Amino acid sequence: MGLKIELKPQERFIIGGAVVKNGDSRTELIIENRVPILREKDILSVDKADTPCKRIYFLLQLMYVEGKDLAEFQKTYWDLVRDVVRAAPSLIGFVDAISEHIISNRYYQALKVARQLIKREEKLVHDAGKTTGSIPENP
Repeated sequence: MGLKIELKPQERFIIGGAVVKNGDSRTELIIENRVPILREKDILSVDKADTPCKRIYFLLQLMYVEGKDLAEFQKTYWDLVRDVVRAAPSLIGFVDAISEHIISNRYYQALKVARQLIKREEKLVHDAGKTTGSIPENP
């Protein structure tokens, strides 16, 4: 049996590079072969890729669903992760795991780790905001 997907009314998803939108009722699809699939909740639009780690996710998404221009996407990925690790060395574990998945052509698994990377980036930014609050003046 293939992959069973239940779609909400008006839900979008990507299947093999095509954006598909469900109609007005719930739908159940069975995908019988291996093809890249991303549900709407896992799709990141280019305008929402507004942080370095979200840009990594977006590149992985393109690698996963597009297939073409893979070498260009991978080059951009390596450049970006180099900068991310320089800025936040604590993210190296996530980057290593993602990179291993890329090397093994397991892009969906790389996307799953990238979601964790984004959460960690958000925590780092939040924590940095706490420590860089206003500096008390000298009495």
